[in-house]
Amino acid sequence: MAWFFTEENFKDKYVISGEDAQHIRKSLRMKEGEELTLVSPDKEEHLCKIESINEDVTVREISSKKCEQEPTVEVTLYQGLTKGDKMDFIVQKAVELGVTEIVPILTNRCISRPDQKSMKKKTERWQKIALGAAQQSRRGIVPEVKPLLTLKEAAENTKDDVSMVFYEGGGDSIASLMKNSPKTVSIFIGSEGGFEESEIEMLRSKGVTNATLGKRILRAETAPLAALSAIMFYTSNME
Repeated sequence: MAWFFTEENFKDKYVISGEDAQHIRKSLRMKEGEELTLVSPDKEEHLCKIESINEDVTVREISSKKCEQEPTVEVTLYQGLTKGDKMDFIVQKAVELGVTEIVPILTNRCISRPDQKSMKKKTERWQKIALGAAQQSRRGIVPEVKPLLTLKEAAENTKDDVSMVFYEGGGDSIASLMKNSPKTVSIFIGSEGGFEESEIEMLRSKGVTNATLGKRILRAETAPLAALSAIMFYTSNME
C-alpha cells in the first residue's frame, strides 16, 4: 500500500499536494476509491480512501492507529563524509534499519570536503533519499539529515544515554553497551581513512566510548549498517 507523510496532524480529511500528489496521479496512477496510508507528525498511521484526484488529492480517513514500526531506541548516526555516492547508500539503508537522525561529520581523514553551496545540495538530496527510504520501509517518521558538523562539534553536541565510536583499535561490545536498554544512542563512524588517534582521544574526553564491530575491518559504508543492525538486535527491535 502507498505510504506518505503529512506535514500536520489531522482527522477525517486531508489534502495531499505537491510532489506526493503528482506521484499518486502520474507514477502510481491511483484512482478514486483506492486506499493509501498517511502518517502524521504525531506518529499516527491513517488508513485513507481517495475521494478526489485533481491537481491535489483529497482523502478521507477510514481508521487510524499508532504507528508500530518505530524502534524503542533513538539512534543518531554521526557519519564521516565518504567519497562519491556512498553517503546516498548509507542514508538509505540507515533509515531502513531504524536510525532517527543522521549527522554528516568532517574528520581529519575525510577526502570529500565540499564547499558550503555543494554541501547544501548534498544534504537536500540525502533528505529526499531519507524520505523515500522511510516510505519504503513504512517508518513512523522521516529521519532528519542534519547540516555538516566538525567532529568536535558533533562530540560536544551529543547528550545521549550511550555514545560510542567504532575504531579499529577495539573496544566494548555492543551487547555490553546495550545491556541497560538505553533510550538514546549516538554512534560515530569514520570516513574511508577512519579516525586519527588524536580524534579518538578527543571523543573519549567527551564521554564517547570505544566500541567494536568484531575483528574484521569494515568499510565506511558497511560499519554504520552493521552497528545499527546490532543495536536494533540487542534492544529487541528486530523481533
